[in-house]
Amino acid sequence: MTETETNAYDVVVLGAGPAGENVADRTRAAGLTTAVVESELVGGECSYWACMPSKALLRPVIARADARRVPGLSQAVQGPLDASAVLAHRDQHTSHWKDDGQVGWLDSVGADLHRGHGRLTAPRTVTVTGPDGTERVLTARHAVAVCTGSRAALPPLPGLEDVEPWTSREATSAKSVPGRLIVVGGGVVATEMAAVWQALGSEVTLLVRGKGLLARMEPFAGELVTEALTEAGADVRTGTSVTSVTRENGTVVAVTGAGDRIEADEILFATGRAPRTDDIGLETVGLEPGSWLPVDDSLRVEGHDWLYAVGDVNHRALLTHQGKYQARIAGAAIAARATGETLLERPWGAHAATADRAAVPQVVFTDPEAAAVGLSLAEAEQAGHRVRAVDVDLSTVAGAGLYADGYKGRARMVVDVEDEILRGVTLVGPGVGELVHSATIAVAGQVPVSRLWHAVPSYPTISEVWLRLLEAYRDS
Repeated sequence: MTETETNAYDVVVLGAGPAGENVADRTRAAGLTTAVVESELVGGECSYWACMPSKALLRPVIARADARRVPGLSQAVQGPLDASAVLAHRDQHTSHWKDDGQVGWLDSVGADLHRGHGRLTAPRTVTVTGPDGTERVLTARHAVAVCTGSRAALPPLPGLEDVEPWTSREATSAKSVPGRLIVVGGGVVATEMAAVWQALGSEVTLLVRGKGLLARMEPFAGELVTEALTEAGADVRTGTSVTSVTRENGTVVAVTGAGDRIEADEILFATGRAPRTDDIGLETVGLEPGSWLPVDDSLRVEGHDWLYAVGDVNHRALLTHQGKYQARIAGAAIAARATGETLLERPWGAHAATADRAAVPQVVFTDPEAAAVGLSLAEAEQAGHRVRAVDVDLSTVAGAGLYADGYKGRARMVVDVEDEILRGVTLVGPGVGELVHSATIAVAGQVPVSRLWHAVPSYPTISEVWLRLLEAYRDS
């Protein structure tokens, strides 16, 4: 019998997605020896089945939509998209589902990659079962960081597995365009994938259990996206649940709560996420398998001074950029504790992921784009802040009119009337995804409204909406 090999490191990172990669980058930069364990592709969900492929698919959709609103250009882009070229563009941005480049990056920072399935088997200990069945034990002197991410959560419909439904993975990696597609859900994945496949030629039916799309954003975001999807040809049905799904002779049949029978070639369920913690040995350290992992602001798991949970797995903010932000905080905290430094855990300190609560930015890459940071009006009120919301029709901004004929959009600024700082900003309209970082700086920096008057937007850009928002607040 072959003796199990044991390797000791300062830090062991479980999962090589964006969060895990960035934890490794920060701990290596601090001089800590670091091992990274990955059972699939280095680069994780974002690189191969989420952010990168979805945005590669969406970019031609949005570019064509924008071009159709520009005089002198609109007539040249009335034809259909070249679906084969779009899918090839997507394949290029996923590196054809090969991770050589990402592995090379890990090598460049000096982290050791261990391929295989990693499980906690004791405190500070991860056992890796390799593809060939061999086992290797990795021990951590200072920290183990769980960065295993999340997976699509399917509803408990009888026989659903037999239907072979799409999840976000299949929706972003499909090799051909289905003639008819049912999308179940109303969040980011549902709206973005409905926009993609409708534009590529699918007949899309979007079934939304709630009152509207993008329920976590200001209501007008979902309303404007719904209007645009409907104009593009999608059938958007709100207040609609799915009670059964079958596949008959290759055709998917979904029955709604109202008894409607809808047929399609494929069905996508975009109905939430679940943590990938069911088989990583949580039970060996007193935690519940399959659970989200609650953490403090330094990303350390409650009750475990050596265990960190970074990215989706802690359920703080299920976004790639937030996972990478958390990784920078966690890596700094691990390094500080390893060297006995005093941690700066106050809000906005170097070892506190404060932005997860106060300044999370997000862009939904539909047409129109929807972008937001911080709290919505409802969230700010629920949190007990005294706030005032001011809205501006984006079409009144000179830059918007130049960007596109018939520009439709809206902006909202939620102002804390006691502190005179912004609690949240929402922007909906073509091109607004590139505006959200200015809003993020204002919210995260707690820039007073009085100082924002001195941040002069260039004319004529869509960014002049900031001046219009300030004027609306002054005059309200």
